[in-house]
Amino acid sequence: MADPIPLRRKRPCPICKKPSVQKFHPFCSQRCLDTDLSRWLDGKYAIPAEYTPSATEISANGDDDLDS
Repeated sequence: MADPIPLRRKRPCPICKKPSVQKFHPFCSQRCLDTDLSRWLDGKYAIPAEYTPSATEISANGDDDLDS
């Protein structure tokens, strides 16, 4: 039987930098796939953001007078 045609370019695994494997793309193994999922679930890939309340939230809270 002929080898399957690769559908994706091989790239280095983002976790360990070994060549990726089609089955776990873009990772090289189940271990690296699980490591990445664990990082997502732990919030290590979170994008930091600064919260600024909108004008409707300010007026809804009764904070119209910002001078005091």
